[in-house]
Amino acid sequence: MNRLLSTALATGLALAAADASAFSQETHKRIVIDAVNYMKANPSTTNYNKLAAAAAAAGYTVEQMANVLGQGAYDVDDFMDTYFCGATTGDCQTAPVWGLGAGIVKYTSYWHFQQHTRGADAHGNDKGGYNYDLLTVWGDIDNMAASWLYGDYMDDGKSGMKGWFGDNTKYNTYGVTEANYRQGSSSSKAQYDDFEEMPFQPIDNLGQYWYTKFQQSPTFQTLGFVLHTTDLLQPHHTWTTSALNHAGWETWVNDYYYSEGLNSGALVAAALNNFTPVPAGSTDIRPLLTQGGALSYSNGGIVLSSTDHNDRRNVGRIVIPNAIAMTVHVLNHAANRF
Repeated sequence: MNRLLSTALATGLALAAADASAFSQETHKRIVIDAVNYMKANPSTTNYNKLAAAAAAAGYTVEQMANVLGQGAYDVDDFMDTYFCGATTGDCQTAPVWGLGAGIVKYTSYWHFQQHTRGADAHGNDKGGYNYDLLTVWGDIDNMAASWLYGDYMDDGKSGMKGWFGDNTKYNTYGVTEANYRQGSSSSKAQYDDFEEMPFQPIDNLGQYWYTKFQQSPTFQTLGFVLHTTDLLQPHHTWTTSALNHAGWETWVNDYYYSEGLNSGALVAAALNNFTPVPAGSTDIRPLLTQGGALSYSNGGIVLSSTDHNDRRNVGRIVIPNAIAMTVHVLNHAANRF
């Protein structure tokens, strides 16, 4: 690829992907805070009192605790845990372009999908994650990323994968991040030697990893990381594409979150019935999370093709209350661990 073309492609990818990381970080935080507020308003039907007691024991007010949880959900998009390396240079980075793009979109976002248009993946998960080679819907951002990253491989430390001119490793993504998100499935480095064919682990495995860490040592920050899985209620992340009005939809949700009543308590109360609570004796939250993914996949596909305000409002008043409800279910279960 010549330098002029590669620069133009990189800049275009960065600008096009400016907000293409599912729900915006602010929306993630709002969803979590609204889940806590719902529990506070409904202490007799939720585990609010246990959660509030845990907050007090940690030295937080309920509002401070909700903010810490929400910030944890917000922060997952900023993780510096995923490096890809140039097929030629062997140079490893966390974003598809340097300078401008590094502050806009990061490779860590590719762990935030759950593919509902296909079945099991190459790892043995019942639902896979992002895999450009197996997308059933896609668009310009998907294509630009695959072109820019063609042949690039996942940083595996000093474990064998390298570019034509060396191995400028900066992290061990395969040995740390991918291993963390494997969660009982199987992987090989060969699956991550070319970006355009990489079968990323799905977001429910990310959530399960952090929930296990929470169970081992309960903190509100770690629990907040789990709650980033409300990405599963973002239709683009279950239909699985970085394009197709992804950024515009995300901006719309953030802009109209309150004015269109997307966080309505009545809608949340009804949405709670769409989920099967995690059994008290289990710590596997993935079935609950997958139910959230199924809801967005079944009810939200129109926002991939339509930018009509009414279409977006109709979908928003389904997926946001269900995202809040799913969060309430996770918090109800987690409250028993404090």
